[in-house]
Amino acid sequence: MANLGLVLSGGGARGAAHIGALKAFEEFGIAPTHISGTSIGAIIGALYAADMHWADIFNFFKSTSIFHAKRFAFNKPGFLDTEKFYDDLKTFLPDDNFQALKKPLFITATNVLTGELKFFSEGELIRPVIASASFPGVFTPTEIDGSHYIDGGILNNFPVEPLKIHCEKIIGVYINALKKVTIKDLKYSYTVADRALKIRAEADSISKFPDCNLVISPENLGEYGVFGMSNTDLIFEMGYTTATKVLEAQANAFK
Repeated sequence: MANLGLVLSGGGARGAAHIGALKAFEEFGIAPTHISGTSIGAIIGALYAADMHWADIFNFFKSTSIFHAKRFAFNKPGFLDTEKFYDDLKTFLPDDNFQALKKPLFITATNVLTGELKFFSEGELIRPVIASASFPGVFTPTEIDGSHYIDGGILNNFPVEPLKIHCEKIIGVYINALKKVTIKDLKYSYTVADRALKIRAEADSISKFPDCNLVISPENLGEYGVFGMSNTDLIFEMGYTTATKVLEAQANAFK
């Protein structure tokens, strides 16, 4: 069977849609051989590459409290201490090494000091995964080999590049679509600036859609916040329904 790549974008709490897509893949008998992800896509991608079932990933996603008092950072640049998420992932990734995974995995993180993007694919696993999901200003930077890293989605929110080298076919799951707004929603200078950054990030991601043979991108996900967990089940169903609909038309091309 030809190598099949799966790229998972960032998107915070919308990551439940990634897991819904994994459920659809199982039902259609589609088994990606290589995974690339950033931010929440890195976390879900790592668990999936470790051969964790989508239902268990979803349970982990729902049961892990992000904003818990025990995770607050003290005397560090961020509200939440990334070091305090290590044990949560260690439970499911006990070997803490890329080579222990069942599928090759590529994840991105941004060097906060040099401004450079780094792809991680070997060696220590958990800290790069945490770094990739470290949303700036909320999570503290993660130190790896003397360098400090934050969210990979800042520079590459749809990391399809490594899959192009290793895979004949690629499926992308994009969950960071822009929220629909009106001019009345852009009342202040900072809201306009924030909107501009999001437009640029989306344009960069969409420009890489042609690199994929299939892209799953649930509509209206932009209406749900990056950190809000109250709609997890709904977002999961959106991912599952969209993936099912798309695969019904093209699944045979990926078996």
